Amino acid sequence: MNIAVFASGRGSNFLAILDAIDAGFIPAQIVVLISNKSDAGAMESARAHRIPVRHLTQKMFESEEALADAMLSELAKHHTEFIVLAGYLKKIPAKVIRQYQNRIINIHPALLPSFGGEGMYGHRVHESVIASGEKISGATVHLVDEEFDRGPIVLQQTVAVDADDTPESLAAKVLKVEHKIFPLVLKAFAEGRVKVEGRKAWIMSSF
Repeated sequence: MNIAVFASGRGSNFLAILDAIDAGFIPAQIVVLISNKSDAGAMESARAHRIPVRHLTQKMFESEEALADAMLSELAKHHTEFIVLAGYLKKIPAKVIRQYQNRIINIHPALLPSFGGEGMYGHRVHESVIASGEKISGATVHLVDEEFDRGPIVLQQTVAVDADDTPESLAAKVLKVEHKIFPLVLKAFAEGRVKVEGRKAWIMSSF
């Protein structure tokens, strides 16, 4: 399976997926990395692994449709079959979502549907979890639709929120879970083991 990764930051999930591919765990290859930030650490990591990179941001284009067309052109160029959002902080254009319906996944650092939506990313999420008094948090892998963090949930895993946790310590715990479940879900998709019906998605057999 040919995968395109979209990332805005340092790319730790991108590297976790790449490591799982290199180890033979995921029957796939990353064919391009796309970022909205020209200095994203993920772009440097991709270049170091000889993966093509492309910087695309709305500021380069007159409209969202023009950006979407550029994205789709780049994805077609690399024969992309599946898209992974690994810390990508911009909304994917609707035209791209329609073209890759049920073939785009994202990971969110909380247990959706709680603590999701526009503006809820990074430490904002962990700060909100701690402020709410929740005793459990975790990570969610979900399909991407036209609303922030509202696509069908594929897999979640929890972590405890301890009394002395800070946003930084909670983020570290959740990130470990992200690096575990993101490759698991991607493996299931690559092997054709994910079923999607309406607003529900599930993995059809055990790992």
